[in-house]
Amino acid sequence: MPLGLEPIARASLSDAVFDQLAGQILARHVEPGQPLPSERDLCKALGVNRQALREALKRLSQAGLIEQRHGGGTTVLDYRRTAGLDLLSRLLISPTGEPDLAVARSIMEMRAALAPDIARLCALRAEPELRRMLREIVEDMRTAGPEQLDRLQVLSLELWELLVTGADNIAYRLAFNTLRQTYEQIRGALVIALADELRAIDECAQLVAAIDARDGELARARAAAIVEHGTRGVLTAIELFDELERRNTPQQERPT
Repeated sequence: MPLGLEPIARASLSDAVFDQLAGQILARHVEPGQPLPSERDLCKALGVNRQALREALKRLSQAGLIEQRHGGGTTVLDYRRTAGLDLLSRLLISPTGEPDLAVARSIMEMRAALAPDIARLCALRAEPELRRMLREIVEDMRTAGPEQLDRLQVLSLELWELLVTGADNIAYRLAFNTLRQTYEQIRGALVIALADELRAIDECAQLVAAIDARDGELARARAAAIVEHGTRGVLTAIELFDELERRNTPQQERPT
């Protein structure tokens, strides 16, 4: 059976085919530049019809995972060079169901880079109604108090949703959408790591005040300070987890 694939037994055949093939490619069970098996072999291995397979292959091509050549077969691509942000959520969770810590680190670094400029643009472009809504969220944060981390996490997401809307930048919006969808997969696990950021209610109030004053540079600085709390907390958690993994991994099983 090519690539260790398994027969499909799910209602949405093309989705299931896509999931299996994408997982095999991302796990490097077939290397970039190598061909996939023929459509006939894939259909046989997966137990699906050719239509479901072709729909899945089309999605893989659109995702930047494969290249289909008319009459020339299908070649696996190096997703690091060809894929887009929509792949991020799939990369975050490993085939074993565990978060990929390197991807989590990358997400936090990207967030830290984007957030300050999103706040800057929001200060320059946001409409009065959106500014009012930002003030209301800060008041809701104060009502929740620093110990209700779950509630503060929800309010923080609402705050950033409004900031991105106010920034009126489609590239930032699409990047934010991807980051949020990815974050939602492990949101519960990040509450403690993000605690310092979630409790930065006064700093959020200062950020909103800068936006109200249309002070883009001050808003940038306030946002950078806020997300730095979260970045530091998550990266510290990743380092601790890495260290724990090293201690629990026998010497002979460690990568060289």
